[in-house]
Amino acid sequence: MASVLDLLGAILLVGGTAFLLSGGIGLVRMPDAYNRIQAGTKSTTLGPLLTLAGVACLRPDWGLTLLLIGVFLLFTNPLSSQVLARAAHRVGVKQAPQTVIDRLAEDQGEQP
Repeated sequence: MASVLDLLGAILLVGGTAFLLSGGIGLVRMPDAYNRIQAGTKSTTLGPLLTLAGVACLRPDWGLTLLLIGVFLLFTNPLSSQVLARAAHRVGVKQAPQTVIDRLAEDQGEQP
């Protein structure tokens, strides 16, 4: 049973690392700040969660602590990205030319 958990833990660790790598690539390739925030948030939420799950498989006695860390990540990462995006919108950071819809501007009654 221990070897199955070790294998599952290793797979989850590699998966978490792959998501973090893809997020880093997304930060470089995305056209504007809003897309970069979104790419970074998705990868820095799922990547560490997979990594924490992998560590929990390797060290089951740390399970409760890792679960609490995961819950904290699930609450703070999306919230912080939303606050960053709203602040960027408020100070007038330009959107990519491909962006055709601005729901926040529509909700605030601004002209796109």
